[in-house]
Amino acid sequence: MHIVILVLYLLLMAGIGLWFSRAKQVATGDDFVFAGRQLPRPVMIGTLLATWVGSGTIIGGASFAYTYGPLASIFFLAGTPVGIIVLYLLATRIRRSSSYTVPELLERRYGLAVRIVAALITVLAYTGITAYQFTGGGQIISAVTGAEPTTGAIVVFVLVAFLAFGGGLKSVAWSDFVSAVLIVVSLLLALPLILGTEIGGWSRYWDGLPEASRSLGGGLTPLQLLGYFLPLFLLILADQNMYQRFGASRNEAEARTSAAGFFVSSFFVTVPVALLGSAAFLLYPDIVPDQAVLSLAGEGALPSVLGGILLAGALAFIITTGSSFLLSGAGNVVYDVCQRLLGWEMDDRRRLRVHRIAILVIAVIAYVLGRYFPTVLELQMYSYTVYGVAIAPPVLAIFLWKRASTWGALIAMSLGVVVTIVWEQLDQPYGVNSVIISLPVAVIALVLGSLAIPNRTRTDAADVEGEPDLA
Repeated sequence: MHIVILVLYLLLMAGIGLWFSRAKQVATGDDFVFAGRQLPRPVMIGTLLATWVGSGTIIGGASFAYTYGPLASIFFLAGTPVGIIVLYLLATRIRRSSSYTVPELLERRYGLAVRIVAALITVLAYTGITAYQFTGGGQIISAVTGAEPTTGAIVVFVLVAFLAFGGGLKSVAWSDFVSAVLIVVSLLLALPLILGTEIGGWSRYWDGLPEASRSLGGGLTPLQLLGYFLPLFLLILADQNMYQRFGASRNEAEARTSAAGFFVSSFFVTVPVALLGSAAFLLYPDIVPDQAVLSLAGEGALPSVLGGILLAGALAFIITTGSSFLLSGAGNVVYDVCQRLLGWEMDDRRRLRVHRIAILVIAVIAYVLGRYFPTVLELQMYSYTVYGVAIAPPVLAIFLWKRASTWGALIAMSLGVVVTIVWEQLDQPYGVNSVIISLPVAVIALVLGSLAIPNRTRTDAADVEGEPDLA
């Protein structure tokens, strides 16, 4: 039954990809990157949710809940709703900017050098995020079919690349919408069955957890909890996918309403994942934490049909998230590197061809990269931190601080990446996640660099939009 449901889902995704790959659906760069700016509101909300919630939540978040408990998961998963609130406040201005990429937005304020550095960082981080979607998807296919995880990862690699390659954001957004409905329904149905039928009620669930898992921190220090909160929070604030989704909305009001829908719908995923992930510890105390939610579906704790739907839903989010980050990262190659830096003259036909070639190249690199990281959570935190620390401060400064300068942004991005990589290579001394060290370094560098070397002539994105700066 699980295999049948999984195959039906994969065929459905392939069908969506084929439908939106038709030439009349994707004729211009706007069609490929912004879906013609005609996405309906439910699809907008679904694509925001499915783009953000992928392997990092279904596997990484569940792994965290399994290890540290449901209360500590609040800190890990809270970066999503808190970040969405900030995006809600900025949604109108993000839609108005209508940038193909975040580095393009950065250039308007800081210049070409910042754009190119930001593009390189984005491609690096998004390749890593795509890589752990392949890894997580391979684990699901392995759990269902018994195939090797590497074989499953190849299947996910092919489908993710196909969705992004064929119809661009149109196929990605509609597959996102279908996937969002599938996973939300399956999680909400699974929750009462696991906590009620399998465990025997809330009190038995709570009393059965280890003492540390019932504490607010789950045995982690406040500094360690902050180290898990910040990467997700920073990533969503500057996530190019979010900016492109808002740019794809029909108008500014739709962008803001979609952000509100995204906020509400995020709880229908994060809360069940935290509860189910920690509940899996009671039923399967000896499994690998990455398998927390997957084990509930694959080991018979749920009815066969619902278990299959949950597995397909988990794979759905992983595939749609992977295709979104793959499509977005390839956009940096096209618009920031080939078109802006190298000065290639490209009509719509050539631009689409280059975009698709970039998708295939990044997909291959991501698959190879995924072989070097043993767990989804490890690769997730690494990729989130590199991107969030380097990009979020200068992006937010566009809207919040008029005095941020080109040199301040360049120094902040460079130090953010270097400090993150060095701290990770030192194996996180004192058990402190790299974001705790690299984020203050990046913010201080942005402020001091901007004050020491201000721009002689400055184009302020906020002023161009006709809105007052918030600082």
